[in-house]
Amino acid sequence: MSKGLKTVLIIAAVLLVLVFSVYRFFAGNYNSMVQLDESVKGQWGQVQNVYQRRLDLIPNLVATVKGYASHEQSVFAQVTEARSRAGGVMNISDEVLNDPEAFSRFQQAQSELGGALQRLLMITENYPDLKANTNFLALQDQLEGTENRITVERKRYNDVVQNYNIFIKQFPRIFIANMYGFREKPYFAADAGAERAPTVEF
Repeated sequence: MSKGLKTVLIIAAVLLVLVFSVYRFFAGNYNSMVQLDESVKGQWGQVQNVYQRRLDLIPNLVATVKGYASHEQSVFAQVTEARSRAGGVMNISDEVLNDPEAFSRFQQAQSELGGALQRLLMITENYPDLKANTNFLALQDQLEGTENRITVERKRYNDVVQNYNIFIKQFPRIFIANMYGFREKPYFAADAGAERAPTVEF
């Protein structure tokens, strides 16, 4: 084998190794980004699921409270309006994860609904018969359980978003992320005033 042929074969082998290494780097990181992105979407689905459960509980809760406190119309109206606003942004696709403004609107609507529910439950303190009603107690337990699930699912969502965001922002993966449109996802933030201890008693 001539010296020139050996040199060509060595150069070809080195180029082949380089091309394969670059391919593995791009393919491996791209596939990891897809997997992390799907994890975020899956957890987003879980968040929507528990918010939907809360929306579904509200009509029964309002109807039960109305039976005992029919003159609390302003509170019922607030809950109904907040539920309507939250429901209006409920069936949004996971595209909201790529739109910080839409995500913020979703979170705002859910926060308003949570506040309206707190006001509704606060008025029940004035109605001992209502507080003893088994249907109301069951609905209240379900609602409290749902609120706990919302907290858990939001935390899980923030965890998977953190993993995704860190991964796509690290050098040199940030170039692949930008090339293929992987964008930073928004986090759930604490509601305004969340640092203060709640005063509502159930």
